[in-house]
This record gives sequence, C-alpha cells and structure tokens, in this order.
Amino acid sequence: MDDDLDRALDTVGPRLRALRRERETTLAELAAATGISVSTLSRLESGSRRPTLELLLPLARAHGVTLDELVGAPPTGDPRIHLRPVTRHGMTMLPLTRRPGGIQAYKLVIPAGGRPAEPTPQTHEGYEWVYVLNGRLRLVLGEHDLVLTPGEAAEFDTRVPHWFGPADGEAVEFLSLFGAQGERAHLRARPRDPAGADRPVAGPGAGHAP
Repeated sequence: MDDDLDRALDTVGPRLRALRRERETTLAELAAATGISVSTLSRLESGSRRPTLELLLPLARAHGVTLDELVGAPPTGDPRIHLRPVTRHGMTMLPLTRRPGGIQAYKLVIPAGGRPAEPTPQTHEGYEWVYVLNGRLRLVLGEHDLVLTPGEAAEFDTRVPHWFGPADGEAVEFLSLFGAQGERAHLRARPRDPAGADRPVAGPGAGHAP
C-alpha cells in the first residue's frame, strides 16, 4: 500500500509541470493564485518536495482539475467526464482532454467585449489548430489580420506572434487543438489568393494532408 502511494506521489510533479505549461502559466503567476511560494512550486514540480493535501487543494483549484487527476487516481467506473472551465485573459477555456502531454483539445468562449480590441500578439512553443463554431473570430497571425467565420479553420506555428479576439465585438466560440512542436493537425490550406498572399486558413471541406 505504501509503495502504491509513493508511486502515485512521484507522478504529481510531472503532472503539475504539464498542467502549468499547458495553461501557459508562469511559476510566479501560479504562486500569486495559490499563495504557495515560487520555490515550493518549483520543488513540487521537480519532485524534491513531497506534495501534501494543503498544497494540492489550491493547486487543483487553480488548474481547474480534481485531486484525483493531480495524483493519477485509478478510474472509478463512472464514464462521465467532469469538465471544469477555466477563465483567463477574457476567455473561458473548457478542456476536452484529460491526459497530460500530447495534443490537448479545448472549447473556448470569448464573450461580447471579453477581450480588448487592441491585439497583443504573443509567442510560445507549440502548434495550434482552431475551428470556429459560432460568431466571427479575429486572428492576428504575424503580418496577417484574418476574420474566421463558422466552419473555417486555421493552423499555425505558435512561435509566430498571434492573438485571438471577437471580430465585431460579439461573442465567439471555437475549438482549439494544441500540441508541442511536431504534433499538429494536418489541413490542406487554400490556394494563394490573387494578391499572392498565403492565408493560413482551411475551409470546412478541408481534409487531412497526405
């Protein structure tokens, strides 16, 4: 029994690091949200600090997951997925995948007026695919300033400066698949437009690249 507990606790550090990176949160931001010092968070992620209930509770709340997910508890046989939305930067993110690592899927909702109209592009490691469900999504990607409508998708390297927001101030809903470099959803891009500019966008009939 003790061996099982030790093995479970040994996996907490990598899970915490994967969750934080997945949500693009710094140790300083997580420390501010949980009241746990940066040094303690760093030691938890590296495995040099043994996790306790007092530490795991605020971390589970901050990451929007259950304690069972943090410690890798075995499934109970309940097939329901209890999704927990997380609101950050004016967007509500609903995780659709539960496993750490690999490609992560989210549903994102930006309410009317939920983000500032002035884009603030950011970069980070990874590759992303977005598909618009409702509303009109403005995507600023490098030198491109695009508007995606329901049924349209875009695929891009997140090392390129990018930003999302409502195109017309109204609410917008879209799906996002995010993975590390080398993990991507392959779409056929549209042909060049008459001006010769590549649009990193695929329409609703796009299939998988060969």
